[in-house]
Amino acid sequence: MSQLELIDVTKRFGDVTAVNRLNLRVEKGECFSFLGPSGCGKTTTLRMIAGFEDLDEGELRVEGSVYSSSFKKFYIPPEKRDFGMVFQAFAVWPHLTVRENVAFPLRIRHRPRHEIEERVKMALTSTNLLKIQDSYPGRLSGGEQQRIALARAIAINPKVMLLDEPLSNLDAKLREEMRFEIKDLQKRFGFTIIYVTHDQAEAMALSDRMLVMDNGVVQQIGKPLEIYHKPANRFVFSFIGLSNFIPVSVRDGAAIIDGTDRIAAEGVPPELGSRAVMACRPSDISFVPESETERAVPAVLLRRTYLGDIVDMKLKVGAAELRVQKHVKNALPQEGERCFIRFNSVLWYKD
Repeated sequence: MSQLELIDVTKRFGDVTAVNRLNLRVEKGECFSFLGPSGCGKTTTLRMIAGFEDLDEGELRVEGSVYSSSFKKFYIPPEKRDFGMVFQAFAVWPHLTVRENVAFPLRIRHRPRHEIEERVKMALTSTNLLKIQDSYPGRLSGGEQQRIALARAIAINPKVMLLDEPLSNLDAKLREEMRFEIKDLQKRFGFTIIYVTHDQAEAMALSDRMLVMDNGVVQQIGKPLEIYHKPANRFVFSFIGLSNFIPVSVRDGAAIIDGTDRIAAEGVPPELGSRAVMACRPSDISFVPESETERAVPAVLLRRTYLGDIVDMKLKVGAAELRVQKHVKNALPQEGERCFIRFNSVLWYKD
């Protein structure tokens, strides 16, 4: 049985359909991410799961039990859903100590004192907050404040943990550390995570599976590497990872980049006609020695930028400009230098 199931879920705000007929199953113990640009409907979906927004159409089930249903006119309010929730803002009470922040949701549920003490200690220990349990949030770092929110959610022993861009207010180093901490907590406690983010690196690092949305519509659901290597459409390819989209003319199934006379790639699907778009990742382009240029395309290196071990380059190829990324140890051309490239892996889309 699935932990969470959404059936034809739809949400509208006036004339705008924020989420359109969403169908989804999330398995118990799974870390599942909603990924997409701002305004795509991912946070609205999370709010419907939490109960902060009711469904206009459809049904939400948790472990087979109906939590919201437009068909049955049924709705369970958020305080009775026993979901842990961690928001983008740290959402901690500044007048309460770390310990009091974590204990608060248990107190309003009228749990016995000994149970509150046990759960709070467990949550503080798990999030490395025990030593600062008597401190006030204003004296703590952003990472420590977000740990308070995590500990508070863990303390109620939730069936599902809902995280709405919880790391976006942290610096890059802290974000990376917290990703691993969240994943470790999930493995330790076995709860299901629904994680909302627009950061593809976060989603790729954390997710067992993920969903890509655009304009309220699901574009693809799958494992991170599956979505990266086998995108369902052009939008998914453009949103997940860096991408090049290069207009080409098609002659006998071969692609020729505008402004060049060399074949860049073969195997263009016949249904695309005489014009197509060739798509590739910056890492799927290789530099070719001059001795092997017969099956290569000429280019000019416009700029190169060092990103640690990776060199990010912009090339001019005929009428197109594209990005290439290679390891710094590779033999690479200099800025302004003519070079030759080969496309190792491409996808095809309509022009």
